[in-house]
Amino acid sequence: MATQRQWRIGRILSNLLVLGLIMGFTNLGLMGEDSDLWVVYDGIEGPGKGKHIVLISGDEEYRSEEGLPQLAKILAKHHGFKCTVHFAIDPKDGTINPALVNNIPGLQALETADLMIIATRFRELPDTQMEYIVRYVDSGRPIIGMRTATHAFRYSKESHSKYRSYDFQSETWKEGFGRQVLGETWIAHHGQHGVESTRGIIVEGMKDHPIVRGCDDIWGPTDVYEVRLPMCDTCQPLVLGQVLSGMQPSDPPFVGKKVRKGGGTEFEVAPNDPMMPIAWIKKFKGEDGETSRIFTTTMGASEDLLSEGLRRLLVNATYWGVGMEDRIPERANVDLVGKYSPTGFGFNKYKVGLKPSDYALKP
Repeated sequence: MATQRQWRIGRILSNLLVLGLIMGFTNLGLMGEDSDLWVVYDGIEGPGKGKHIVLISGDEEYRSEEGLPQLAKILAKHHGFKCTVHFAIDPKDGTINPALVNNIPGLQALETADLMIIATRFRELPDTQMEYIVRYVDSGRPIIGMRTATHAFRYSKESHSKYRSYDFQSETWKEGFGRQVLGETWIAHHGQHGVESTRGIIVEGMKDHPIVRGCDDIWGPTDVYEVRLPMCDTCQPLVLGQVLSGMQPSDPPFVGKKVRKGGGTEFEVAPNDPMMPIAWIKKFKGEDGETSRIFTTTMGASEDLLSEGLRRLLVNATYWGVGMEDRIPERANVDLVGKYSPTGFGFNKYKVGLKPSDYALKP
């Protein structure tokens, strides 16, 4: 198996090859032919200068195509990270179409990435695109998974893809990317979807962890996802999700039990006894034998990013992921960049006709 040193040598050689191709393309007048299919935010100034983050959107429900550009702008403008954001693209006209599950162009950017942030849902990418994600996962580099990344991929029964093991229903790689890499796959809505919102409660004993530094007000309108307890051996919960009785941060916690249906039966649950983890860290060892730092949160809809506490949690997790936890300030700057009025979550609510360039930083 390849060592981290071998991977770095291979990465340098790959970069030299890419540089040569770029020079050739420039001479041929072909440079930038497809660059309008994703958006790049160059790091301005900050500790992240010189680090490259690749953010992958592509879900039909929680508007990752709106949330990830805003997160990328924050990381670039306030912290210096170079960020490349990718989208589900309709090849007919180059517009963003989150309902199209089989096309996210530009993923070769992962070859030079220091961190991958993924917020996809039920994607079935062609092998020519998926191979970049798989190579990244196996490389030992860090990953942040948001919301539906626990069920990031789903393949049709007719699929012959060599990457079918990433399917959240996989039998060959138990429950796929979500369970194996991030720590959990899709189970169920623990809070009532669209009715009960989420308050983040930092786990006792983890309040000094650098990822939760300054995260004293985490809230989002999306509901708590269920996870299985206890979590996997390498999982360490950081934040628990308190189910609120309504959709406002001022609403009280849900008290008591309620009936839930599942598997053809009805049963009682007490949503806040126990509370479900909504953010955790873990380790993952890929095919290359190197161990990755993993951070996962089941929050992360575009509306959730209106929460300063959640934005800070994600920014802190970015620093931690790339091994810069000693650079996390007491209260990282997470001010919104530009106008940010996210669309409410729900199917078929995405803004039609937008292109990646519509999310570019305006001067």
